[in-house]
Amino acid sequence: MEIKLLNENEEFVETVSKMIYKEFVLSSSNKMPFNDVVDFFSNTHAFKFPITFIAILDNQCVGTVSVFENDYKKLPNYKPWLASLYVEPNYRDRKIGVQLIEALLKHLVVLGFKEVYLKTENASEYYKNRCWKLVESVLNDHNENIDIFKYSLV
Repeated sequence: MEIKLLNENEEFVETVSKMIYKEFVLSSSNKMPFNDVVDFFSNTHAFKFPITFIAILDNQCVGTVSVFENDYKKLPNYKPWLASLYVEPNYRDRKIGVQLIEALLKHLVVLGFKEVYLKTENASEYYKNRCWKLVESVLNDHNENIDIFKYSLV
């Protein structure tokens, strides 16, 4: 398996867009059209946000993770944010998500960041088990609990 930058592998933009649209857009109150998701992932970068990594196995994109400047507008002082971690169901339990996160964290160190944040509604134990520290819990606009985590890169 290889972890690569999406902006250097544009043939996978639509695949990543489908993953994120299905997993994060359709299940939320966000009614972003699919074409907007494709446009977003068509404009990722290597050295400025947004940055997206992909996992390639057998010439297929099987997972993705991104880093955004901000993924929760109510907390503008926290930046950057790990976001949109997704691994295709048939490829889970192979540590692909861990490898995607590790690649992203290493990249952020190279870019000079000392910490990174994330928000999750349902994966708090996953991140606690990987040394992320709970910063706070907040209620979103739909009165759902969101946990905010921080990871120190130094």
